[in-house]
Amino acid sequence: MKRRNFITLLGGAAAAWPLAARGQEPVPVIGLLAVAAPDANAIRLRAFREGLRTTGYVEGQNVKVEYRWTEAHTGRLPELAGELVRDRVAVLVTAGVEAGHAGIIAALIAQ
Repeated sequence: MKRRNFITLLGGAAAAWPLAARGQEPVPVIGLLAVAAPDANAIRLRAFREGLRTTGYVEGQNVKVEYRWTEAHTGRLPELAGELVRDRVAVLVTAGVEAGHAGIIAALIAQ
């Protein structure tokens, strides 16, 4: 390999390295726990996503959202809240009082 080609290759790699490193930054994960099915929460979900966008977060780009729906089976709340807490989501968002209580209890148990 000629010196000029080597220097060009090295310079290109040095320029690309910060871009690759930035692509590997961890994306925050939000856990969303709701009693109702996704269809029943459509208006809330639109408002939630709009609120994220307003603060600079776009789902799938710079934030990930893990959804858990009990679909009216409130007995599943502790299990689903526990999953999100064990997955160490950055924030746990709940829709409904029962989901909120389950999220709080799961977080306390995990400590």
